[in-house]
Amino acid sequence: MTLPLLPSIVVFAAAFGSLAAQKGMTWDQALAMSAIVFAGASQMVSLEIWREVWSVPALLEVMAVTAFVNARMILMGASLQPWLKHAAGPQQALMLFLLTDANWLLGARYCSEGGRDLGIYLGSGLILWVVWVAATWPGYLAGALVPEPRRYGLDLLMPIFFSAMLAPLWKGIWPALPWAVAGCVALIAHALAPGYVFIMAGALAGALTGALLDD
Repeated sequence: MTLPLLPSIVVFAAAFGSLAAQKGMTWDQALAMSAIVFAGASQMVSLEIWREVWSVPALLEVMAVTAFVNARMILMGASLQPWLKHAAGPQQALMLFLLTDANWLLGARYCSEGGRDLGIYLGSGLILWVVWVAATWPGYLAGALVPEPRRYGLDLLMPIFFSAMLAPLWKGIWPALPWAVAGCVALIAHALAPGYVFIMAGALAGALTGALLDD
C-alpha cells in the first residue's frame, strides 16, 4: 500500500539531508531530527530559519512555525480516536507518533471500507518512518540525490497518490465542499501572503465550512 509513495519519500528525505548539511548540521543531528521529529514539512521549514547561534526568541520562532505547520495533526488525530480507542496506551502513543498525512489517508480509506486491523496503520507508518530516516543519510552525504525532481516528474508522485486515494472516498458535492473551500482559500492566501500563512488560512476556512455544514 505504501510502495507508490516511497520514491517521493526518498527524494524528499534526501533533499532534507542535503539542506541539513548546508545548514551546518552534523550527520547524526540530521538523522536524529528525521527519526524524532518525523515531519517532512516541519523539518524543511525549520531549516529555513535555522540559526548558527541560538537564542530564546529563535527557539520560540522554530517552535511556533513547527506547531503552525503541524496543526492539522490535531484534527487528524481526533479522527483516529474511534479507531484507536481500543488499543493499549503505549500502542496508541506509538501510532500517533507515526502519524503522517500518508498513512492517515491510507488508514482512513481502509477504515471507511470497513477495515479494523490496526496493523494497516501501524505497518504503513513504520515503513514510512524507516524509509524517511534511511534516505536522510545518502542525501546528507551526497547532497540532493536528484537536484531537480521536477525534471523526472518525481514531484508529482505524492499529489497523484493522494488524488487516487481520495477518489474512492467521494460522497458527493456537499461533503466535499469544505475541501474545496480550504483549497481555494489556501491558493488565494499563497498568492497574497508570504511564508506559510496559506496552510493556516486553508485549514481554518475548511474547518469553519465543515462546522457550518455539520448538522
